[in-house]
Amino acid sequence: MKFRSERPYGGRLGSVHARPSCDARERWLERLFKALQEDQMPYIESLGAQWGTLCATHELACRWADRLLPIVTEVLGSGGHGYFVGTVPCLSALYAAGRYRDVIDLVDSDRLGLWWYRRWAVDALVSLGRPSDALRLAEASQGLNAPGGEIAKACEAILLSCGMNDEAYRRYAIAANRAGTHLATFRAIARKYPERPPERILADLVESEPGAEGKWFAAAKDAGLFDVALSLPTRSPTDPRTLTRAARDFADKQPHFAMACALAALNWMEVGYGYEITGLDVLHAWEALVGAAAATSSVSLAEVTRNVRQIIRGDNSFIGKVLVTQLAS
Repeated sequence: MKFRSERPYGGRLGSVHARPSCDARERWLERLFKALQEDQMPYIESLGAQWGTLCATHELACRWADRLLPIVTEVLGSGGHGYFVGTVPCLSALYAAGRYRDVIDLVDSDRLGLWWYRRWAVDALVSLGRPSDALRLAEASQGLNAPGGEIAKACEAILLSCGMNDEAYRRYAIAANRAGTHLATFRAIARKYPERPPERILADLVESEPGAEGKWFAAAKDAGLFDVALSLPTRSPTDPRTLTRAARDFADKQPHFAMACALAALNWMEVGYGYEITGLDVLHAWEALVGAAAATSSVSLAEVTRNVRQIIRGDNSFIGKVLVTQLAS
């Protein structure tokens, strides 16, 4: 769908002076709503949740709410299972218009029991100064196929807004701040709860995933908790490449830590852990180990060799075959 540029003030497109007129915005919204109705896949369904923001003004939000509300009410009251694409845009417009009680009344229906609808009532209750009711409604939305992370974020935000940081942390911090990596999760929680010691946060995270302690190695290293970091690969599998990178990065600053990381990397490669591990990965870990040992000025190559030989398991050892030349010297 293409949109023709309309610049009523003659400003440069994207400039703060090129704000569309109310009439232009109304025309754009009409075209967007038509696209939503024709979006069968759907590709742009998420635009509905931004409808109140797209309206930009209280007046326009009210007009769209008045237009959509009767249709939504009729569909919900039909007794069937009809679906109207304007339900979420209606809730968004009502919320943007400050019509919080209308939002709550509309969501108070078995047909709108899913979180994607209830979230508007939760926000409306907060705006009406009823955080306890908002929290109860959000918690009641948990269930099969419910987006637990999104609900946890809403509950956490309510408690934080009420100054109940300890309860927010205890009940929702981990679920609400899950990120793409374990390190990103730790950073998100540490940033949101700066009053909590990083070692306490890390301990809670490690405890939350029994059997996967090694996955928090990067988080412990990033927080400078080197003793904790070294304990994690001994408790569960840890990505060998992550350990090798740590050994290489800390060879000069923390050589003993780096040596332990390199040995742990070789150990997990020896037992077959890691994604598509090759001989080159083994050599990288060996080089990081030797480099860290040299940086200590107190660990000889002979001692390094003895430590690696202790890891080797049998004549068919993977790392033993790769390092046959290095270990023979």
